[in-house]
Amino acid sequence: MTNTKSTSDSQESQQSSQKPHTDQKSQSSQESHRPKPMEVLREARAQLAELTGMTAESVSSFERAEEGWALEVEVLELERVPDTMSLMASYQVELDDEGQLTGYRRVRRYERGRADSRGSR
Repeated sequence: MTNTKSTSDSQESQQSSQKPHTDQKSQSSQESHRPKPMEVLREARAQLAELTGMTAESVSSFERAEEGWALEVEVLELERVPDTMSLMASYQVELDDEGQLTGYRRVRRYERGRADSRGSR
């Protein structure tokens, strides 16, 4: 009987020591999960397109900011024929650490077929 009691005590202590460890591990993995850069890019384009109703064509700038991410996204604002006459715009987009859009603003508008002049952005 003594052997059975010590075995059941041992199993209970093993189970109780395993539970908190598993819970702590899953909590720390959730807290430390940060989206990968490609996930951030995809999510930023999708969120901007959903908010503006315009097609996000490319990301021309991407960097880690103090409290998240900063991007510049090229957007098709007005489609024209020929395509080189379509109106494009650059949007500055800010996201938090988790990749959720926190703000955006248009910083430039241009025709697709026009190159930047010297000295401008």
